[in-house]
Amino acid sequence: MKHNTKRHVAALLAVPALLFTAACGSNGDDSNGGGQAGVAEIDGKVGAKPRISTPKDGDPSQKTVIETVSPGKGAPVGADDIVRLDWTVEKWGDSKELGGTWQPAAGGAARRQSVEQIGKPSQQLPPKVLDAVKGKKPGSRVLVQGTAGDLIGQGLNTASGIAAKDVLIWVVDVVGAAGVDAKAEVKGETAASAAGLPEVKAPSRKAAVITVPANTKAPADLKQQVLIKGDGRKVQAGQGLVAQYTGVKWEDGKKFDSSWDNSGATAFQIGTGSVVAGWDKGLVGKNVGDRVLLVIPPSLGYGATPNSELAKNTLVFVVDILDVV
Repeated sequence: MKHNTKRHVAALLAVPALLFTAACGSNGDDSNGGGQAGVAEIDGKVGAKPRISTPKDGDPSQKTVIETVSPGKGAPVGADDIVRLDWTVEKWGDSKELGGTWQPAAGGAARRQSVEQIGKPSQQLPPKVLDAVKGKKPGSRVLVQGTAGDLIGQGLNTASGIAAKDVLIWVVDVVGAAGVDAKAEVKGETAASAAGLPEVKAPSRKAAVITVPANTKAPADLKQQVLIKGDGRKVQAGQGLVAQYTGVKWEDGKKFDSSWDNSGATAFQIGTGSVVAGWDKGLVGKNVGDRVLLVIPPSLGYGATPNSELAKNTLVFVVDILDVV
């Protein structure tokens, strides 16, 4: 049984679903966008929430405008790169934020951001807005302004109170980017599982074969084991985690999802509640290049989501950590 990865692993960020349904820059960090008539002015440093201003007596441009407010550094974002983004969106003439990532996290925790792959559908950004960061460099701030009809198109949610003719202003910061090989996997010999944990066989470029021990009660707490030890960067809360994974249910050993059965390597923000808690607890602090076995009780999986078909299941995952963004 195949599932949409972002539906089953991710507890998705609150996004401006009210808006849509899923389906030339200046220099320096304080640079302003909107140098031409009818385009919003953008103030503030990259890494802090931007300030959007529009003239009270001016009309917005009816053409879609994409401007690099601040250019960033490094390699430009490629056509299928994974990106980590901050963003906000407002309606022209109304300073009320319609959605975004700038809400501070409680207790100084890492803030939720959007982790997306260029060219793939997003549940958080319209395709034209996400596509606007292609070719930009990490550290860039990008202004995307246009009518809701043009930027969102047929996906516009008519119940949102936003009309197709209304002009929307997105400001997107490219926090980080990384290329990804959809068929990438970690290298090394998979260690034997510890006593009482599922056995793992990982054929190259295929879903892992996970065998749950027979007549064994599922553990009540999170269990984890590094099966292949990598030597890459340490995974930190707030980063985008690029991974291959396979998941089965402890109760019957049946596979419910695998990146190998879908489009290959995928990415999520880790350590911010954007994925199931068992991933946050089990993968933050691991290293790029690790292959990790996780056994996740319902309380750290989908137990708090009673409508989920996996709400009562203990989940077993094998995760290859390919990179961080």
